[in-house]
Amino acid sequence: MTFSIVARSADGSTWGVAVASRFFAVGNAVPAAVAGVGAIATQAHVNVAYKGLALSHLDDGATAGVALQTLLDEDPGYLQRQVGIVDVDGQAASHTGSACQPWAGGVTGEGYAIQGNLLTGPEVIEAMEQAWRAAEDEPSLERRLIAALRAGDEAGGDSRGRQSAALLVVREEAGYDGEDDIVADLRVDDAALLPGGDPIAELARLLDLNDAHRAAWAAGEL
Repeated sequence: MTFSIVARSADGSTWGVAVASRFFAVGNAVPAAVAGVGAIATQAHVNVAYKGLALSHLDDGATAGVALQTLLDEDPGYLQRQVGIVDVDGQAASHTGSACQPWAGGVTGEGYAIQGNLLTGPEVIEAMEQAWRAAEDEPSLERRLIAALRAGDEAGGDSRGRQSAALLVVREEAGYDGEDDIVADLRVDDAALLPGGDPIAELARLLDLNDAHRAAWAAGEL
C-alpha cells in the first residue's frame, strides 16, 4: 500500500524518509529518523514498534543489516512486514516479507533503501532509484527524496491510487535556533480535495514554504 525511500546525504550529515500511499495519514505510521543515528520506514502490515526498536539498535552501534535482522528475528509477523533502514554510516538494508501484497519489493544502494508494496509493478522502484541517482548533485536531501518519490508516482506508484505523503528529514541542530534536529517534518494526510488529488505535489509545495520560513528565521525576518 506504500512506497518509500530512506536515505542519508552524501556528506553523512543528514538522514530522511519520504513516503507516499493510498492510505490515510501515512506519515503517522511509516517514517522515523534520529540525527547521528539513522532512519527507518516500516510499512505493508505496519509494525510501528519497529521504529523505536530499530533506532535503539542503531544507537547502540548496530549496522542497518544487524538492526533489521534483529527486528525480524523477534517478530512472528515478519512475513507481512516491509522495512527499509539506513544507518549512521549510510549502510542500507531492506526487507519485503513473502506475505506482502504484490507487487512488492525493494532495492538498496550506498546510502539508500527503496521499497514498496501493492505497486503497479517493479518499474516504480526502478524509477525511484534512477531518480535518486540522477539527483546526486542535489545538495538538499529533502529535495532529492521528493524527486525520487515523484518518479515512483509517475511510474505508477500505489496500484490503488493516491491519498497521502510525508517527508521527515533530520540533521543535528538543524531546527529553529538549533534547539532540535528537524530539517523538515511535513505531512499530507488526505489529498482528496487537492487539485488532481496529488499529495506529492502538495508535499513539494509545503517543502517550499518550510524552506522559506527557515530562511526568514535565520535572517531574523520571520
